[in-house]
Amino acid sequence: MNDLEHKKFPIGKFEYPENICDIKLDEYIKVIRDFPGRLKTLIEDFSEDQLDTQYREGGWTVRQVVNHLADSHINSFIRFKLALTEDNPTIKPYNEARWAELQDSASMPVKPALKMLKGTHQRWAALLKTMTNKHFERTFHHPEHNKNYNLRACLALYVWHCNHHFAHIENLKKEQGW
Repeated sequence: MNDLEHKKFPIGKFEYPENICDIKLDEYIKVIRDFPGRLKTLIEDFSEDQLDTQYREGGWTVRQVVNHLADSHINSFIRFKLALTEDNPTIKPYNEARWAELQDSASMPVKPALKMLKGTHQRWAALLKTMTNKHFERTFHHPEHNKNYNLRACLALYVWHCNHHFAHIENLKKEQGW
């Protein structure tokens, strides 16, 4: 993996696991539960200039990454609820890159996004803890990919997503000596 690829995918590209056992589900739920606190601890001492630093050339700023996480995880939580209450609903995709360019993502303080993540993840983890194996097999349809995704695989994706963006910020912090 070259340096640019490593900066884009510091923990590697996501690969759907073949089999996700109950023990792995419990680990995933803990990641969802703990992620907002881990992220807050990582960035709580960042200055405004640090928040406005790109994690790689041509990439988003830390501020945009934090706001993206709030946007993305709220969308995922809603997709879970749709899949649990409807039969294979078609979800609404969104252009995450364009959302990251909007002023609420590009220039607002990160505190509201951190609060959104905290609340969303508290509710999401509570919901996940109540789900049975049958619930995790429920699906939604992604029209851009023309594919159905089950909630077990979707949870794995969002655990990767947490760790992926956390690594972006953590690597930047190490590189800059912050």
